[in-house]
Amino acid sequence: MIYSDIALNAIIIAVFADLFIFKTQMLTRGIFWMTYGLIFPFQLLTNWWLTSKNIVMYSSTEIIGRRFAGAPIEDLLFGFSLILVTLTLWDFVTKRAAA
Repeated sequence: MIYSDIALNAIIIAVFADLFIFKTQMLTRGIFWMTYGLIFPFQLLTNWWLTSKNIVMYSSTEIIGRRFAGAPIEDLLFGFSLILVTLTLWDFVTKRAAA
């Protein structure tokens, strides 16, 4: 399994978990998209810094090939899924603890 496959599977799992397993409906909330809008520029900056300093390197055979801010598109997809899962679990656990 290459990095592209992992990133795409991560998106599918994150969306499925949000909408159907935990039912937090995070993707339907404006606050999620505002939060992601705040995080996204820092993700781009971090990706650029890590790849421009060769701290993180990607094999051209493991990625689709398109890059944005120095990192492959797959990295943005994977980062999106991590943010979605984190906020979904946070919402689920805090609502459950309050009940």
